[in-house]
Amino acid sequence: MKKILITRKLIKDSEDKAQKIFEVKLNSNDELYSQAKLIELTQGCDGILTSLTEKMDADAINKLPKSIKIISNFAVGFGNIDLEAAKKRGIAVTNTPEVLSDATAEIGILLILGACRRASEGIDAARLSNWKWSADYLIGKQLTRSRLGILGMGRIGQKIAKIAKSLGMIIHYHNRSKLSADKEQGAIYHDSLKSLFSVSDVLSICCPATKETVNLINKQTIEYFPTGAVITNVARGDIVDDEALIDALNRRKIYAAGLDVYKNEPNLNPGYLKIKSAFILPHLGSATKDTRIAMANLAIDNIDEFFNTGNCKNIVN
Repeated sequence: MKKILITRKLIKDSEDKAQKIFEVKLNSNDELYSQAKLIELTQGCDGILTSLTEKMDADAINKLPKSIKIISNFAVGFGNIDLEAAKKRGIAVTNTPEVLSDATAEIGILLILGACRRASEGIDAARLSNWKWSADYLIGKQLTRSRLGILGMGRIGQKIAKIAKSLGMIIHYHNRSKLSADKEQGAIYHDSLKSLFSVSDVLSICCPATKETVNLINKQTIEYFPTGAVITNVARGDIVDDEALIDALNRRKIYAAGLDVYKNEPNLNPGYLKIKSAFILPHLGSATKDTRIAMANLAIDNIDEFFNTGNCKNIVN
């Protein structure tokens, strides 16, 4: 029986599943392991089921025991793992695509609505009981007939587009390549960031975090947007230059932001906390019971498939 380390506590259904297939080291206290402790715990293991909280950089990967053959990431993203370093060590890296698309798209729509309709300000006012109706009180932006730009029209982007279209939004997108007509569903393709951003009343960031996408939203590209645009991010915090976005919010170039992901989570840039028009969530994209179980089960299945066949359809390196 193969032995694996599961670095964070999973929902019980998934831990039970893992224990039926493998000899498992569980993290019953859900401790955030230091890199040194994680490496220590991998001794004698054949695989690791990681989460985004583990930074598996080249240094960590090079210190893993030779017995480790797979790192199964409990996420669709894998920016926390140095893929090249793993490949050089002969370690397969897998992710959990598709199963979290619906839940994440729902949060993507919530970010759009929350930012456009000034939900944070409204919640604060309601809790303090200090609001009084007037014709211009907490006026926000209506989604109907506004232009939604989607940066990264993958599974999640397409689902957000479908829901947004039903709300009356006009969909534009930028992708590495133009989609087929059946996947576009009437969305308008732009072959450059500048072209997309210039027509985006609202932007939904859905692209993966890679070396090429780090700080795509920066001081220069923010100027491409119409004044008063809204920027939302349901992908990864690395894609946004925080200081540039905070500055744009403060000077009202950008009307509002809806954010579920951040650099250096959970330590988000404190500048966002001072801005009323920032609608912020604590990385809830996949946070439904069904989705978290499906993700963990797929991460377990990835390891099982790899050891049974020598391959896995969800290998990313």
